[in-house]
Formats: sequence, C-alpha cells, structure tokens
Amino acid sequence: MSLNQILLIGRAGTDPQMRYTPSGTAVTDFRLAVNNPSRDQSGEWQDNTEWFTVTAWDRQAESVNQYLAKGRRVFVEGRLSTRTYTANNGEQRTSLEIRAFRVIFLDRPDAQDGEEFGGQQTAGAAAANGNGGDPAAGVTEDVEELPW
Repeated sequence: MSLNQILLIGRAGTDPQMRYTPSGTAVTDFRLAVNNPSRDQSGEWQDNTEWFTVTAWDRQAESVNQYLAKGRRVFVEGRLSTRTYTANNGEQRTSLEIRAFRVIFLDRPDAQDGEEFGGQQTAGAAAANGNGGDPAAGVTEDVEELPW
C-alpha cells in the first residue's frame, strides 16, 4: 500500500494562470508560499519559505482561476511530485509540484491584510501589530481534547 498526500496552508505567490488542454480540460497553475517561522541562533524570528507550484484541473481549475488572487490565503490538499529541469543559465533545478485534489479559500475576497474568516488574525498580521515579533502571539486556536 502507498500514500502520497500533502496538506498545505499558505499564500498565493502569483495570480492563477488558466489554460485548456487540446481536449478542452481546464488547467490552472499558481505558486504557493508556505512560511515556517523559527528562531535563529540569536533568538530572532525568521521566516523560512517553501515554494510550491499547484495545479488544479477541471471545475476546481475554473474556481481557482475565478476566486484566487496573489496574496490570498489558501488550503491545498493534493499529491506531491518533483520535477527536475534545466534553468536558463544551465543549472539543474528541482521544483516541488502539487496536483490539487481540493483547494479551499481561507480569506474573504474583501478582507484586509491579516483578516480572515472568523475574524482571527494571521500570524504575520499579529507580528506586525506589536507583539514582540512572535508570529504565534495573538493567534487563537481551538484545541479539542481527545478521548484517549
């Protein structure tokens, strides 16, 4: 048995680009930035960003193209694959790509920076609001106790 599934929450780094296959199937690609805040050796917070290329197909592709825009927060569930290619300068590079099964938009279209569904702040907005640079400060999470 095998499983290849990835769950990501991040911000769209580009506006989606939609195209159609010769058979008429909609395909939409966009770049997704996923930040992993951590402290460096001096104790300062640093954002380590991983970039992914996300591809959505069929009706999901049409929805992504219509509702997603650069900078919006999004949840992506899909299958991870890697692609090796040669850059313009001749250097070999590897790209992480996701074939999306599900894309969920986490921001309202009219939301201001740091505002999302439920009125909670994003970690980046909380840090910008003067909480000592701690990206996790001011973010509330509902933790449910498990029965075991």
